[in-house]
Amino acid sequence: MYIDSLALKNFRNYASLDIRFSEHINILYGDNAQGKTNILEAIYLSATTKSHRNAKDKDIIKINEDDSHIRVNLKKREVGHRIDMHLRRSKPKGVAIDGIPIRRSTELFGLINIIMFSPEDLSVVKNGPGERRRFMDMEICQLSRIYYSNLLKFNKILDQRNSILKQLSFKPEMVDILDTWDDQLVDVGCSIIKERENFLMMMNDIIKDIHNNLTSSKENIELKYEPNVDSERFKEVLKEKRQLDIRNSVTMTGPQRDDFGIFINGNDVRIYGSQGQQRTAALSLKLAEIELVKKIINDSPVLLLDDVMSELDSKRRETLLESIKDIQTIVTCTGYDDFIKKRVEVDKVYKISEGNIV
Repeated sequence: MYIDSLALKNFRNYASLDIRFSEHINILYGDNAQGKTNILEAIYLSATTKSHRNAKDKDIIKINEDDSHIRVNLKKREVGHRIDMHLRRSKPKGVAIDGIPIRRSTELFGLINIIMFSPEDLSVVKNGPGERRRFMDMEICQLSRIYYSNLLKFNKILDQRNSILKQLSFKPEMVDILDTWDDQLVDVGCSIIKERENFLMMMNDIIKDIHNNLTSSKENIELKYEPNVDSERFKEVLKEKRQLDIRNSVTMTGPQRDDFGIFINGNDVRIYGSQGQQRTAALSLKLAEIELVKKIINDSPVLLLDDVMSELDSKRRETLLESIKDIQTIVTCTGYDDFIKKRVEVDKVYKISEGNIV
């Protein structure tokens, strides 16, 4: 699969944009704050309905404008598709596939598989569990519509349960309602736990060889799922900790508190890893993600590299560039780096300046 073209209207700093991509390597370069990352954000948004920056729709629309439009034309197994997205300040976004409006965002997932690698991803290894949960969720959602649907459902149930917990201090009679929400939370939550467990198991099968290659076989990497609660005991633990939840007015048990550990030679890289080891682990995660998507969908994903070359040393850059030769890649950088010129055949190069393309 590959993206053929992107058109924007009133998106971030772009009043209007129309750009065509090669199905191989594309370079977007220019100074900082010129709009390079905004192009990648639009592509990511069109594939997932979410901004990789966690931005709200109203913040993406160009200043002093009421709405924004994204249009992506893509090819998937030689069949053309079009995604149209309409962002509005005061209403939910509208999405159409091939001119037909969709009712649920689940219909969009999987049409394009996007993998994005940015400097922020380097912190997935060392920062809090929220970032690692997001890493799992965004990839599994693109591979499984059922998982995405369950995740939405779980978050709604969780919000309802937390709302009841907050009201119990002045409406104690509402405690009986918790049983109903507990059953629903456990039912959907167990599905999420099992999907995450399966995802990390598949990632483990792939990441070991990648990391060995990056470290000349000096390091062994392992991903370990760290669920907040075992799926078999979820209901039991939820009941045991009910009084704790009531005191804190929030649900303390469930997959909303999951994490996964990254271990190098048996040591937790979050605690004991050097900065170089943490960066290598982050790169290994992304490269494993690419290979997993290829394996599951029997096609190549689209790779977005947002100014990561400057964050990696020559060995890691070389490994990354070697891995992208057979997939469509859109790279942003501040300069058209000689390192890239020497190691990959670049098909298209664009200079971005103040929301304009040269």
